[in-house]
Amino acid sequence: MTIYVVDIEYITHTCPAWPDEPHIFDTRRTVIDVIPGGPCRTPVTIRCGDATAVIPCYRHEPADRQCGACRIIVTQHTITTRHLDEVPA
Repeated sequence: MTIYVVDIEYITHTCPAWPDEPHIFDTRRTVIDVIPGGPCRTPVTIRCGDATAVIPCYRHEPADRQCGACRIIVTQHTITTRHLDEVPA
């Protein structure tokens, strides 16, 4: 499994349309670390006429049929919510 570790930052603001409650208007995701899963364990052979090619299963199969090395997992490291007044210009 390839694991992506991300930080998520939500930036909120208060506008005249909804003065009583701040709402998210910007979401930023930062990739902190990538832990590779290694080479594909079940490559797929595809054919087109006389040409054949062997490709990793993630390029051909849906996620539930991919090998363990090709599956991707995204893990949230931190989630931060800040109001527009706190964001530097």
